[in-house]
Amino acid sequence: MATTKAIILVGGPSKGTRFRPLSLDVPKLLFPIAGKPMIYHHIEACSKVENMKEIILIGFFQESVLSKFISETSKQLNVAIRYINEEKVLGTAGGLYHFRDIILEGGPSEIFVLHSDICCAFPLNDLLQFHKQHGRPCTIMGTEIESAYANQYGCLVRDEKTAELLHYAEKPETFVSNLINCGVYCFSPQFFDVIGKTMIDLKTSGQNITTDYPEITRKGFDVERLRLEQDIFVPLAGTGFISVYPYVGFWRQIKNAGSSVYCQELYLNHFAKTKPEVLKKGNNIIGNVIIDSTATVDPSAIIGPDVYIGPNVKIGKGVRVIHSIILDQTEIKDHACIIYSIIGWQSLIGVWARIEGIPNYTPFLYSQDKRRGVTIFGAGAQANGEIIVSNCIVMPHKQLDRNYNNEIIL
Repeated sequence: MATTKAIILVGGPSKGTRFRPLSLDVPKLLFPIAGKPMIYHHIEACSKVENMKEIILIGFFQESVLSKFISETSKQLNVAIRYINEEKVLGTAGGLYHFRDIILEGGPSEIFVLHSDICCAFPLNDLLQFHKQHGRPCTIMGTEIESAYANQYGCLVRDEKTAELLHYAEKPETFVSNLINCGVYCFSPQFFDVIGKTMIDLKTSGQNITTDYPEITRKGFDVERLRLEQDIFVPLAGTGFISVYPYVGFWRQIKNAGSSVYCQELYLNHFAKTKPEVLKKGNNIIGNVIIDSTATVDPSAIIGPDVYIGPNVKIGKGVRVIHSIILDQTEIKDHACIIYSIIGWQSLIGVWARIEGIPNYTPFLYSQDKRRGVTIFGAGAQANGEIIVSNCIVMPHKQLDRNYNNEIIL
């Protein structure tokens, strides 16, 4: 019987600095988006693939950081999950190749590879069928976005008749294509041989095939530290090894902490169609909302759209919460207003306080050298009553007693 495996590339604690201050208290990949840890959505999608033998997380976190999550999620979704610690940074392709014997153990017929910092519907069964139909060793899932933002991602040029990847450019300086790499792949086992041969070619060339591909040049070459996109896909484009699956649906990269709010909106819209039972209903609920069963929400508070309220949160009378994430054990006192914000664990928002961010759905966090985005409160932060905090990042355990606007509050 043919089986599949899935690899999720989770990175490690040296990354995620753009996710601060939230990543000071929880690893980025475990931050809750739409009520579940970020990486849970990936694992859930993988678990629904027929004959999924095992899901492997590869990164350089200490195993103890993820062990509880892995144990609970494995039982909940009835799927085998294993964590492999790289011990040193090997790169996205280097890690895959270094642990190839473990990945290929048991003879999977196909292997999914997913980046952890993305949000989408993960149509893995459709991707698998497409991969089998076109018969190339690797398939990249691509999607079309606005041309103005395309150069922030890996850009793909695809043969519309054969689906072959003809050209790959990682964050090009000029416009190449509005078809971008989603960070979701399907490999056949022989693609690991292709990666191995490419590694040998790169080592032989001495400096990452600089003459033909200057866009992937870097100083020196570590034979094991290999990047999947720049070092593998760039030289293999146009050689017949890679197909591109055209995905039509929602997609967003989770680049920074504020991205969680926009990704949550996408997931909640998806849940409204696929599992509406997880969404809260009521006279005081507007749109798509998830409220933990242990949270206390006054009936006069108006919640939504696109809100998550976590465990043991207390929401007072007349509170208004819109497009926000309210994390565990936080208290929002009477008549406070929370808009486009993330309120960290065990925080306190005073009566009649107004906490608001600036909705910014573009991939550009800064405009004219000014940050424009979601307001974020680190764990244990407090805002006194009757103050306004707008477009700010508040470090953990800060107490605010006046108005703030466009500031990082240390």
